[in-house]
Amino acid sequence: MDQQGSSRTPARRRLVLWRHGRTAWNVENRAQGQADIPLDPVGRGQARAAAPALASFEPAFVWSSDLQRARHTAQELASLTGLEVRLDARLREYDVGIRQGTTFAEFRESHPEVYARFFSQEDYRVPGAELPSEVDERMTAVLTDAAAALDEGRTGVLVGHGAALRSGLAAFLGVPPRLRDMFAGMANCAWTVLQEHPHRGWQVADYNARTLPGVSSALADEMPVHHVSKNAEPAG
Repeated sequence: MDQQGSSRTPARRRLVLWRHGRTAWNVENRAQGQADIPLDPVGRGQARAAAPALASFEPAFVWSSDLQRARHTAQELASLTGLEVRLDARLREYDVGIRQGTTFAEFRESHPEVYARFFSQEDYRVPGAELPSEVDERMTAVLTDAAAALDEGRTGVLVGHGAALRSGLAAFLGVPPRLRDMFAGMANCAWTVLQEHPHRGWQVADYNARTLPGVSSALADEMPVHHVSKNAEPAG
């Protein structure tokens, strides 16, 4: 196509969802919810090690849950980029109510009826907790606001918590609850990259990443149409 007929493809916007580093309660498999548990030494090291990878995206902003395990993870990136961390309580973990501080085994033993309903009902409210649909609503709102704050070709980093990020990602993309188990849980200090396609909207470009982002080959659905001759031999 000549210059007059060419059209510029807009640079794509990205949202990076980054889970906080490890805590002592992560090691013990205790439900943290909105308890303000700090990073453990391993978690602080994870945040320092991951921050250069996130900095390579040249983020326009860093938003974080105000809970210290997320806030201190975000600060490692902020110190490399010179950005100020914007705290947003909408990025907090699920409020898990009476599950807070317990393992699943302890929760089952102390509240067997609640435990059974928790695993069998789609939008069940554990006593004292948020509904999953309420978490979906606040996470969708903050991701929508973050996307709206991005200029063409820019990246925003949102630092939060495993369960809320997983639920929020699915809700933001419109994935029905019955299909959300297709997303594995995010590891401590792993991140997910959402990239805006000019025709298909927001897509998952990377999930549960823990390595440096780099140049990759073209995605399969971005390859030019391959016209096969009717006389072509089938591939062996």
